[in-house]
Amino acid sequence: MADAKYDAKYDVLGIGNALFDVLVRADEAFLAKHGMTKGSMSLIDEARAAAIYKDMGPATEVSGGSAANTIVGVASLGARASYVGKVKDDQIGKLYVHDIRAAGVAFDTPAANDGPATGCSYILVTADGERTMNTYLGAAQDLSPADIDPAEIAAARIVYLEGYLWDPKNAKDAFLKAAKIAHDAGRRVALTLSDSFCVDRYRDEFLSLMKNGTVDIVFANESELHSLYMTSDFDAALKQLRNDVNLGVVTRSEKGCMVVSSEDAVAVPASPIDRLVDTTGAGDLFAAGFLFGLARDLSYKQCGQLGALAAAEVIQHIGARPLVSLKELAQQRGLTV
Repeated sequence: MADAKYDAKYDVLGIGNALFDVLVRADEAFLAKHGMTKGSMSLIDEARAAAIYKDMGPATEVSGGSAANTIVGVASLGARASYVGKVKDDQIGKLYVHDIRAAGVAFDTPAANDGPATGCSYILVTADGERTMNTYLGAAQDLSPADIDPAEIAAARIVYLEGYLWDPKNAKDAFLKAAKIAHDAGRRVALTLSDSFCVDRYRDEFLSLMKNGTVDIVFANESELHSLYMTSDFDAALKQLRNDVNLGVVTRSEKGCMVVSSEDAVAVPASPIDRLVDTTGAGDLFAAGFLFGLARDLSYKQCGQLGALAAAEVIQHIGARPLVSLKELAQQRGLTV
């Protein structure tokens, strides 16, 4: 099971729901009017998507999707990156494909010719920078095991999966297929828990994936960790995480992150920012920096520093993808890339 640094075609391959983001600034009254839970991600149907869109003010429309944002971040740091996700062969789908390839990411998942439109996430950003997401999965939910190319999966040092994939049944099967192929090839599998509401829906299944070794690395924020172990005691939850997975990475907003394994626990501070604008993509970009570091065999501290840097960049502007070269930013800060 050789895993030398250069025997892989990709450093990181991500699999996720390919979604187009429609971001708009909104007040608490808008959330209340539409019955939204602030800070959550809710799955919606096409009719609700249309109603929310009609009521929104001028929006910023950009390609998104949690794992896709992470993979774009990995590429921005200078790594070889690939993405698997389903769009429809429609106008938004074509734009999505263009955007991710333009970011330097390999993307070859065949677009759907029929069925629902390319998925969209309607994201309301309140004055405090918190984001509330309403997601119409559309074509993304039709990602299936047939879209998983064994040769491509086996060619990636790390395969990164998003917890949101656990919502659509076909995508869940694709997730499990990819994890098995990766492990058979001696690769590592990472999972992001995505959202505390997602953890509430699939807690037992996520814990099973960790305990049975389907995933080797887990990314979570504090609220996801508390939800996973149903405790408000951070230290107790962290201790359980150490027991359940090879490597656990927990982000804590301005308090930085904790990286835990059976043999070690490392605290890494957050990167300073000038102004918090929009938290959309903070966790996605943190994962990008950390995964880049892992793929380069850097220390957990160095991985955490790269994650913190990437997260700090993305929360200082609207949208969930970096606006500058993360590689150049890291070099300016004296970090290893």
